[in-house]
Amino acid sequence: MWNGVLCGLLAGAMWGMVFIVPELLSAFSPVEMAVGRYVAYGAIAFGLMLPRLRGLVARLDRADHHALVRHALAGNIVYYMLLAMGVKLAGVAPTSLIIGVLPISVTLMGRKDHGAVPLRRLALPLLVVAAGIACINIDVFSHARAAGGDPWRTLLGVLCATGALFCWSWYTLDNARYLKRNPHFTSAEWSALYGLSSGLIALMVGLAALAVWHGEVTGAAGAASGRDWTVFWITNALLALGASVIGNHLWNVASRRVPVTLSGQLILFETLFALLYGFIYKQQWPRPLETAAIVLLTAGVMWSVRVHALEEEVTPP
Repeated sequence: MWNGVLCGLLAGAMWGMVFIVPELLSAFSPVEMAVGRYVAYGAIAFGLMLPRLRGLVARLDRADHHALVRHALAGNIVYYMLLAMGVKLAGVAPTSLIIGVLPISVTLMGRKDHGAVPLRRLALPLLVVAAGIACINIDVFSHARAAGGDPWRTLLGVLCATGALFCWSWYTLDNARYLKRNPHFTSAEWSALYGLSSGLIALMVGLAALAVWHGEVTGAAGAASGRDWTVFWITNALLALGASVIGNHLWNVASRRVPVTLSGQLILFETLFALLYGFIYKQQWPRPLETAAIVLLTAGVMWSVRVHALEEEVTPP
């Protein structure tokens, strides 16, 4: 189990980068960022699986195709468009912390899965996590009001972040369950197929968007708005390699080695790393309530890990 926990932590470190990229590429739309990231992901996955592409594709059945399409949409493209819109409208911290509710939502949704720890044993760790999320939200929204921001813009950003939360909650459970029911692909193979399907769907979305908004995304108008396409593709290629290729592979390994209730807790590392990267990017220290939230969230995850470890020791194989 501990190897799964470590893989989940490292996946969170990779995924935390996705909250900073919308700030770096603020001149681009969420659709463009999602298309850029996942076209790059698909290209990398295609290169990695090219020597055995024919054999892998031949092993896919109808259920695999359906799973890859729904996971590519919910777990990648739609999720990232909503996340990027949330960051643009509400900011890095509110978006990352709304999505930080994932440990609670996934744990509750997966409470009846095999190997899940009874909720009564997770009640206190979940309360600690909830307290941490409450602290950070009080801090974020109190400072937003003091700054005199547009409440409707913030509300739309919060709704987008909430939509991203629902997308990822559903994807996390469906992916974990599917991997455990279908061991005929290794974690690396499934991650590569997942990346290829995401890239193909993103390419179709990009071509459709190009046909509709060609004048807005290319040419002199794009150059005048500060849209540097070289930076765009380099950033998305690095994000695709780190967060998508490496991060998703690590998460697939974790999903197979830990119970669903614990995988929900491990997702919180994404939030913690997103906050860390945000503080570094803004070159500022966390405020007192932010510090309290980080301590509480970390304590809640570690407590949950300990509960699962004890459960594994007393449960017969």
